[in-house]
Amino acid sequence: MKKILAVASGGGHWTELMRLKEIFNGHDVVFVGVKSFYRSDVDPHRFYRVLDVSRLYNRISIPLLIGKLLFILIKERPAIVITTGALPGMLALLLGKMLGTQTVWIDSIANVEEMSLSGRMAKKFADLWLTQWPHLADANGPTYLGSVL
Repeated sequence: MKKILAVASGGGHWTELMRLKEIFNGHDVVFVGVKSFYRSDVDPHRFYRVLDVSRLYNRISIPLLIGKLLFILIKERPAIVITTGALPGMLALLLGKMLGTQTVWIDSIANVEEMSLSGRMAKKFADLWLTQWPHLADANGPTYLGSVL
């Protein structure tokens, strides 16, 4: 059994992460999201709420988000960090990688034409870099293994 830290921002990113819950069966999963009411989606698993920060919204809070994610990573010591995207997930991957954790990026299904900005950044530190669109897959990444729909 591995400890997995599963991170997503709000809206569709969280919905996509929730559609992946079954693959976590048999593992110790800790969820990180941006809305307090997401806790009920993952009960009885541990849940942490982090700030909803993006490059356009609430950027000034990025250091606080980094601090909270670092606290969670040090406290939980996951073997794997997995995210369905956006800035909180990208930062969790970066910090996890710096701490020696395996990392998985799953770009949102909404990114039909190209990988998201966070997804393109995550390429540098994702051990497994995934797209949900077969036409975006490439020999140099990202890899397509299916979609959450």
